[in-house]
Amino acid sequence: MFSAYIDMIRIRFLMMLAYRVNYYSGIIIYAINIGAYYFLWKAIFGSNETLGEFTVLQMTTYVAVSWMARAFYFNNLDREIANEIKDGSVAVQLTKPYPYLIFKMMQGLGEGLFRLLLFSVPGMVIVTLLFQIELPTQFDVWVIFMVMIFFSFLINSQINLLTGMFAFFVENNEGLMRFKRIAVDLFSGLIIPISFFPGWAQGILEWLPFQAITYLPASVFTGRVVGDAIYNAFIVQVIWFVVLSVPIYVIWKMARRRLVVQGG
Repeated sequence: MFSAYIDMIRIRFLMMLAYRVNYYSGIIIYAINIGAYYFLWKAIFGSNETLGEFTVLQMTTYVAVSWMARAFYFNNLDREIANEIKDGSVAVQLTKPYPYLIFKMMQGLGEGLFRLLLFSVPGMVIVTLLFQIELPTQFDVWVIFMVMIFFSFLINSQINLLTGMFAFFVENNEGLMRFKRIAVDLFSGLIIPISFFPGWAQGILEWLPFQAITYLPASVFTGRVVGDAIYNAFIVQVIWFVVLSVPIYVIWKMARRRLVVQGG
């Protein structure tokens, strides 16, 4: 079964490799996004050396690494699941000898690995040459960061699985998927670091899984979180991975009992 999962990852990786135009255009688009936020935050800081617990250099690095990490953890599993429910192909998938949700996760991982190796890494090199950012010099920081963005992928994918599975119950969850995407980008700290939110909002976001997707890994990478706090941030990710597994299991059991497909 393990070899089957490896094949799932490999097949999705090769499918992504076939669309090279999307790959090249994606690097350009992300570089433009990073450049826009780079100059925006430089203007916001003005003559200030620190703002919202960030230095100028930390902020520019945070912007670059957050967007490049997003290239790895981002996927459309929710839309894929919803479409398979709508067209009835999910019924065929359920007859195959592997867990459907794990199959989707492996597909997402294949896409993420493609983006990491052929998108994030070369994109980060280009961004480093274009903008002023500071990369960590400690090897252990790189290791824990890579582990943390893997959990970012897991947690983001879990949220996508939950969103996609709601199509079993509401038949059309397009609005929910759009809301989810905005919520993840905003509340994960991708667009605005969580430390810039009002105190009451930060208190709420600490009890939500979004910070574990972008804010915590990027804070470790930029050196804002150091020492034992790094492992505390990682533990937060692990806890959310375990917590989100529970509603996924429950909703999946409920969904399979009331499967109704349109078309098919």
